Parts: sequence; C-alpha cells; structure tokens
Amino acid sequence: MASSITILAAILVLSHTCQAYTKFPDGFTFGVATAAHQIEGAWDVNGKSENVWDHLTHTKPWMVADFTNGDIACDSYNRYQEDVDELDYLGVDFYRFSLSWSRILPTGRIDQINPDGIRYYNDLLDALAAKNIEPLVTLFHWDLPQSLQDLGGWANPKMVDYFRGYADVCFREFGDKIKSWITFNEPYEICEDAYGDEKKAPAIDSHGVGNYLCSDTLLKAHAEAYHLYDETYRPTQNGKIMISINSIWYEPKDPENAQQVTLAETANQFKFGWFAHPIFTDKGGYPEVMVANVAAQSEGEGLARSRLEQFDDYWIERIKGTSDFLGINHYTTFLVTGPGVDPTAKSPSWLKDIGAVTTMEVGGDSASEWLRVVPSGFANLLRWCKKSYNDPLIYITENGFSDRGTLEDYGRISYYNDYLSAILDVINDDDVKVLGYTAWTLMDNFEWRAGFSERFGFYYVNITDPARPRTPKLSAEYYKQLIANRELPQDDKFKAPSARRQ
Repeated sequence: MASSITILAAILVLSHTCQAYTKFPDGFTFGVATAAHQIEGAWDVNGKSENVWDHLTHTKPWMVADFTNGDIACDSYNRYQEDVDELDYLGVDFYRFSLSWSRILPTGRIDQINPDGIRYYNDLLDALAAKNIEPLVTLFHWDLPQSLQDLGGWANPKMVDYFRGYADVCFREFGDKIKSWITFNEPYEICEDAYGDEKKAPAIDSHGVGNYLCSDTLLKAHAEAYHLYDETYRPTQNGKIMISINSIWYEPKDPENAQQVTLAETANQFKFGWFAHPIFTDKGGYPEVMVANVAAQSEGEGLARSRLEQFDDYWIERIKGTSDFLGINHYTTFLVTGPGVDPTAKSPSWLKDIGAVTTMEVGGDSASEWLRVVPSGFANLLRWCKKSYNDPLIYITENGFSDRGTLEDYGRISYYNDYLSAILDVINDDDVKVLGYTAWTLMDNFEWRAGFSERFGFYYVNITDPARPRTPKLSAEYYKQLIANRELPQDDKFKAPSARRQ
C-alpha cells in the first residue's frame, strides 16, 4: 500500500501547469458518444423487448426527476440519419454508440435473434461508413433485457454465458463493419448504483452484497467476451476491444495530511481500481486495500466470509490483460476530508467499506449535483493511471458538462476547453498516452434518473415537439472548430461576454 500512497502524493505535487498547450498531437482522434436507451426510443417496436430501464420508468415513473422516459427519447431509431448528418457536420473521427441487447435478442438469449435489430444497426453502420466516420461500439450500456433481470441479472453467475452469447451474435453480425469494441460502459455504475443502491435500474438495493456479486459476474463476462473476440474474430476482423471504466477522482482536501492522502488512495482503489486492478495490473484480482477493508468489515458484521468473494487462480489469469486500451469516463473530482463513515452510507455498503468521508465542495458547479468542474483532477487521474497500470494506452470514452438547456452554452465550452487543456498537459509534460477523446454527448438525451432535466448535448433537443428537432448549440461550433484545426479554439465568441478581451 505504501507504494500506491507514494504515487498519489507525488502526483499531487505535479498538479500544476508549467506551459499552456493548445495543439493536439498527430493521430489524436475526436468523437462523441451516445447510448441506445438514451436516444433510440421505439422501446417496443418491431420485436424489441422490455429492458430494465423501460421497466423501471413504466412501473415507478416518480423515480425520474421530470417523469420522462426512453419510450421516444430522441427518436434516433427513426432519425438516425439526422444523427449521422450532425456527426458529419461536427467532423468527428468516430462515433461511440451502444447496441440495445433487447432489440437484438428479445429474450436476452441467442434462441431468438430479431432481424429488425440486425437491420437497424447495419443501416446505422452503413450511414456512418458513407461519411467516413468510424464506429466505436459498446455492447452493454446499462439496458439489460428485463427477462434476464427476472433471473437475477448481474448477480446471477449464468450472465457470463448469456453475455458471451450476445457478444458472439454482435461480433458475427457486425464485426466486418466495426474495428473498435467496448464490452461494458462504467461497471461501477452497473454494480454499485444498480445492485448496491437504487440510483440506476434495476434499482436492487442490495447494498454491500449485490454490488460485489455483480462485479464478480461482470468481470468474468468481460473476460469471456474479450477472449471470444481475440481467439475467434480478431484474426479475420482485425479489430480492438476494451472496457470503459468510470471514476470520480479523489484527492485529499489537505495534500499535507498523510491520513487524507492514504484515504484518497483507498477511495481511488475502491472506485477505479475495483475494475481496473483485475485487468490492468500484473498481479490481477481486486486491490489489496479493498480486499482487506471488506474482509474486516465483514468479520465485524459476524460473517463467516468476506462479502467480496475473491477470484481463484484460473479467473485471475483469465481476467488479466483483457483490454487492448484503457477506456476512461471522467467528469468530476471529490475531496477526502478524513476517516469515518460517509453520512449517506448504509450498513453494510461499499461506502462504509471505504471508511472515508468526502465532500463535493470543490470547483465550479453544473446542473448535476454530482458534477463539479475540477480539470486539475482529470490530469491527476490520468497521471495516476499511467503509474498504476503499466503506462497503458488510454482513450477518453466520456467527458462532458450539464446545464438546463441553452443554445449559448458558455459553461459547457469552458468545461471542454479546460478539461482538454488538462489532457494536453499530461500528454506533453508526463507522456501519458492518451490517444483519443470522446465528448458526452451528441445531443440532449434521456439522462437516466435525471430525465431531460439535465442536458449534456452539443445539440438541443425539443422533446415537446414530436419531430424531436435538433438545434446546434454554440458548443457544437466550438467542437467543430477544435476538430478541424486539432487545436483548442481561441476565438472570443466562445467565451462568455464577461470573460472576453476588452
């Protein structure tokens, strides 16, 4: 543990910029991201079955802030060509989107393949190819078929086989058109927020238990999909496959406080290391501090064994190295203030297992309670990943800013500019191997339990209009210019009037 703490302490010393960089290196790529349930709509059309988010929003509509749902969303099922035209206007190198498991396999299993689902995604892929836009495709972005959730979802070990079967269909049907795959988007959100809490569908509040059952299944499912692609499809399709791990970055409120430094490292291991350590370290398995903390808490609860089950030697080796790149989704930073139990922690729980108290009292605000603007934290996370995970090749697979919906979105532009500047700092000053950047998101969409009340898009979507018109915001022009010039835009029009040169 001492070496990890030393790494974090050293990184905090480096969290300053010596030079302002504006130019991106040759070969750096830019894209935008969406997810099937958030944009497609057509929730029960042409053979698609119910997924967990359909079920949650239909049975418990009050769980979404503005009582909206994904039934129509942005209507991209019918308007995907408009999406592609928007992408073409922005000039992106790639488009990250996800496949709807329940649109392709209505039962969740391979016994029934929906021809309309295959047609829809082939049509989208062909439209992207016509504009020379590369697809970056996520197999699972939170929308599990409800039929599989009825069997226990990601807490059920059988999901390893079901996911492998689903991946097999996708590789076989679309792999000749897709060279870049992501197995899972944000496994922390899947396991902690959906099985350890009620923040995400299916909202199984099995705190401190279901979340760890989920991670055991999910990491094995990821590994099986990776090996399937690597051994069966890569030789002919010549693609790449990775996982996208999300993380808040945790820093000590007082960098001189050794206890806070230690606890911040613990929090980072519990959040990011939970899923990165088994894949990207030579040792494999869960982080040592996570294993120790959960075991100690479990013993204190009178349990005969830890709530966090360890992988045996077979699975440690099977999971290690199963990602061609490290995909990172990052939005914000929290501060660690000291030891103790977070006031929101249940018992038992992931939060209680960490044993640290945190605060969001840092940086600027956004429309999302959880999202604070702290670009230096992103730089520190990237430095930490370089040192912790053998200097991996990194793709930023999500990063973005929320507001309540405005066409002159100076806050979003400022966020992108500052976070991209932080990325340039670590590329140039620390030789962190960041190869590409993905903005979240193309257009305002169904932001899960926030509905349409929080907006992240380059395009404003009017959901009161059945045509779901998309209107470009000022940030779309910013991103278009950024991509065209491969340089951070300096034009005053992208700054709030109060910040412009006089």
